[in-house]
Amino acid sequence: MFGALVNTFRIPDLKRRLLITGALLIVYRIGCYIPTPGIDGAALADFFGRIAKTQGGAIFGIINMFSGGAMEKLTIFALGIMPYISSSIILQLLTAVIPALEKLSKEGKAGYEKINQFTRYGTVALAVVQSFFIALWLENPARFEGLKIVLHPGLGFRVLTVLTLTTGTIFIMWLGEQIQERGIGNGISLVISAGIISRIPTALIQLYNLVSPFAPSRRQIQSFTLLIMATLFVGVVFAVIMITQAIRKIPVQYARRVVGRKIYGGQSTYIPLKVDTAGVIAIIFAQSIILFPATLASFIPNPGFQRLAQGLIRGQLLYTFIYALLIMFFCYFYTAIVFNPVDLSNNMKKYGGFIPGIRPGAPTAEFLEFVMTRITLAGAGFMAFIAIFPDFLMAWLKVPYLVASFFGGTGILIIVGVMLDTLKQIESHLLTHHYEGFLKSGQIKGRR
Repeated sequence: MFGALVNTFRIPDLKRRLLITGALLIVYRIGCYIPTPGIDGAALADFFGRIAKTQGGAIFGIINMFSGGAMEKLTIFALGIMPYISSSIILQLLTAVIPALEKLSKEGKAGYEKINQFTRYGTVALAVVQSFFIALWLENPARFEGLKIVLHPGLGFRVLTVLTLTTGTIFIMWLGEQIQERGIGNGISLVISAGIISRIPTALIQLYNLVSPFAPSRRQIQSFTLLIMATLFVGVVFAVIMITQAIRKIPVQYARRVVGRKIYGGQSTYIPLKVDTAGVIAIIFAQSIILFPATLASFIPNPGFQRLAQGLIRGQLLYTFIYALLIMFFCYFYTAIVFNPVDLSNNMKKYGGFIPGIRPGAPTAEFLEFVMTRITLAGAGFMAFIAIFPDFLMAWLKVPYLVASFFGGTGILIIVGVMLDTLKQIESHLLTHHYEGFLKSGQIKGRR
């Protein structure tokens, strides 16, 4: 592996792409520390320290994770890339239900660029709306337990906040596109991963304080527990890689056709059906829904609503059960949106392809739907398990959530998926220039 890393800097084009990617990610991280004008940073930090211990702290923790810690400091990148992610998901869902968008998505590169342009417009609209409500929220001292967050509230502060946060989101989107075009890897995914990885030093400091190797009197975690955590971490990463890369191969045979003196077709191939089609999107949807009542409860002083929200906070049995069900539901929902067995069957029939033992047309579509339903159950079950695993780890080993979150949940799925994709692209460059990849076989284990 170290030899492959050295080889990456022997290829001028790949070296340039890696340096550009690193430089743009550094720019992003610098922006996460530039404060929004008109905000009392000390008072805001005090507020987030208090709310982290309440029901509403969970949703802010998720937003803070995707923004790379910019939300709790309310920097110019406070919104992060979430408006772009939301806009992309909305466009993807609308493509499946609006015929005009579906037709546009089938027009190749031109259609992709048009839909991408709609995604940018949606990102700007969502960023403007979100930043405006954030400005209104910051101006209300009653919601901050008497703390004065905004130094000079009014129309000027609202306009300035909307312009600052919206511009920050647009700039992050631009950084992601520049990484995509001039760097290596998926730009938006790398930006999200950089924000999540930036939390690792804080988590390690917390873990060091819990272990306290030089102060046994303050030690809260024993060495054996630390060994268990290390073993679990390796096991979780291995399991995530295997499920992320797992596919079900459906064999396809193409009939031979004679056109003039040439023979076309006759070859065998396969359709790769992913076990985990939805991926991290199902967890994001489920988190947004289940944390919504708890977030409202932190602002609505209604006793009945407060009792309901108390049962839907992290660590409660009801929360774990509903959270797992929501993840499994959204896995099936998203798979049904993006996977169309009828279109796949028609395309196979159009080019003379068929699945051995299955008649072309409707029987092929039914078979593909049957297989996809079965393998999605395994993927959805794993997604539900990996999402709630940090909660079990917190209760079992008595560790903070920031430490436990790296043993499962959204963060580990994003980091592993992005790292695999980036390594795949680097390996492709190495093999193109006749260098060995990260493994002697030239393949990342688990993708065979």
